[in-house]
Amino acid sequence: MRRWLILMCALAFLSIGNLPSALADPPALEVVFNFESINQGGIGVVRVSAPGLEGARARFLNRLIDFYARDDAQYGLLATSMEQPPGAYPLEIMAWFEDNSRQTWEGQVTITDGGFIRQDVTIPGELGYLLDPEIDRAERTRLMGLFGQVTPEHYWDGPFIPPTAGEFTSPFGAWRLYNESLWARHTGLDIRGPVGTALVASGAGRVVLAEWLDVRGNAVYIDHGLGVYTGYAHLTEIHVTRGQIVRQGQIIGVSGNTGRSSGPHIHWEVAVAGEWVNPAQFLEVTLP
Repeated sequence: MRRWLILMCALAFLSIGNLPSALADPPALEVVFNFESINQGGIGVVRVSAPGLEGARARFLNRLIDFYARDDAQYGLLATSMEQPPGAYPLEIMAWFEDNSRQTWEGQVTITDGGFIRQDVTIPGELGYLLDPEIDRAERTRLMGLFGQVTPEHYWDGPFIPPTAGEFTSPFGAWRLYNESLWARHTGLDIRGPVGTALVASGAGRVVLAEWLDVRGNAVYIDHGLGVYTGYAHLTEIHVTRGQIVRQGQIIGVSGNTGRSSGPHIHWEVAVAGEWVNPAQFLEVTLP
């Protein structure tokens, strides 16, 4: 578990009913990070707490992030894209209280280099039509539209789990050159598994896509709430339907070699706030 950093602030007090200013000291707002920095394509959890705290929201990388209540605190999930340049970026947290007062906390989050590698991938000649950049772009655009829909509550309860127990074989974020003609980013992790391996939902949620996609083949996507989605690709069989509520560990399909694939495996990916992020972090970071 990562070390938590605690930042205390007693910031500009705006109002607390009609009490005199001498009696209107604002409660101390406690801001806790579970990270020291975030890698490109990474995530970080922010915890905000104070007496009488009712809600919180953050502004980070030109996005508004809604927090959610848990255990007398408010939690927010920060996400960075694979392409976000390393550096220090402002984070602004707006908190409001039961007495209608508000506070704002301002700080910075450091984004570090993701250390992405290059891979050369060869796919069979009969799949050559899938090297068309327009096919790649159209599928990505459709998925980004899906991920832009944010369910206001979350379905998960505790840490996520991998869809299968196989070995991770290809890293997140790699720059891939397919058949020496098409560059693409690897948006998830590949997991070793023969055709016919049962795959399970990484967390509880609602199925929002369960169908054939050109690049990913038979695919399943699950909305876990608050902008968190998981995807499972190259399946031979799909065992769930769109709109279905699934529990963590429930079988959702069977692995295979469909779509733009060079051999049997499971492609597992996660998106947060419309950005592809490293799925491995969801096995390391506990989301309250």
